[in-house]
Amino acid sequence: MTAESKYTVAQLGARMHYSVPRILYEAGLLEHFYTDICAVKGWPRLFRNLPKRMQPGGLKRLLGRVPGGVPLEEITAFTAFGFNYALQRQWATSKEEAALIQFEARKRFCQKILDQGFGNANALFVFSNECLELLEYAKNTGLKTVVEQVIAPQPIYNRLMKSEQEAYPGWEEPIAENQLQQECVSREYSEWKNADVIICGSDFVKDGIKECGGPVERCKVVPYGITTPSVRPKRCRKDGPLRVLTVGAVGLRKGSQYVLEAAKQMKGKAVFRMVGTVNVLPKAVEQLRQHVQLTGVVPRSEVKKHFEWADVFLLPSICEGSATVTYEALSYGLPVIATPNTGSIVKDGFDGFIVPVRDASTIAEKLEYLTDNPKIISRMIERSTARRMETSIEAYGKRLLTAI
Repeated sequence: MTAESKYTVAQLGARMHYSVPRILYEAGLLEHFYTDICAVKGWPRLFRNLPKRMQPGGLKRLLGRVPGGVPLEEITAFTAFGFNYALQRQWATSKEEAALIQFEARKRFCQKILDQGFGNANALFVFSNECLELLEYAKNTGLKTVVEQVIAPQPIYNRLMKSEQEAYPGWEEPIAENQLQQECVSREYSEWKNADVIICGSDFVKDGIKECGGPVERCKVVPYGITTPSVRPKRCRKDGPLRVLTVGAVGLRKGSQYVLEAAKQMKGKAVFRMVGTVNVLPKAVEQLRQHVQLTGVVPRSEVKKHFEWADVFLLPSICEGSATVTYEALSYGLPVIATPNTGSIVKDGFDGFIVPVRDASTIAEKLEYLTDNPKIISRMIERSTARRMETSIEAYGKRLLTAI
């Protein structure tokens, strides 16, 4: 890519707080940004001055969708489309129905952008599983194409999740293999075919593409970054049981079942809290509540207090891209326990621990070790502080621009 590249960016949702369009704009490389619904375009902006006490949870989350650092004239938001898409997903009565709604919405999103055009762009930056039509058009018209593979490839994901569903029946409604699933796999391969560069958040993602026979030679690993807290809390080991925090959707993919198993083993020695949407069936909720505090989903503005509450952050994911919540935990000075599949930048034994996937006993062992050695926690806090710049959005921006 040359310094003269001008990118059209297309993104459903507020992934990583719109960091990619912001980074490209600040580098002078953004032609235009397309998204579904955000707080600064269309009718949602009318609610931004509404007192927080009058904002229901859903509105608070919508008003948190702010593409900061990107001028309004550079943003096109398909507000009606995004609102209807959100409602359809909310009203879906099964995982199969939700998957079909998502599949069709991604194609409609692409068509809306194609109807608008790419302007003076000579490059395209899009995200996996939602962009095939855009990639095909860009490739056929001579544009440079970059796709970010946001999670391990579909065949890897499907295999891992099937194994978890068999091991933990009654936790989630299983998705049977069907034609839609196979079509999603086929589209993913086609995305790779039409991409000049494939951005991977971690080696776990890149290795997955290689395992699936994808073009690993076009893959570049670019760890993420986050906007670090302006004021870092003074952190020290609190009295009483170890406080263990997990942030993210409660479900099999995030390894919530192994958080539960570790909590059982650490009963009386640690307190566990899970912050995020609860995506498991009532039977699993009942099991979790016996050993874990479930807060449900909370607005992003309120997550900070949970990071400040904790002594340790735990995310034993089964399948990720690179979980940005682990970057946030490090930025708050928390030791992080994660699996290789989490795609975290944690250095084992330095600012946390990398534990084998599906291994609650090793999780409990590491938590026990931290409980018995509070000085180790203090040392890990100091080390994560030393890596503050490495986890920053600025460092991520430099890595991303170099890769593309």
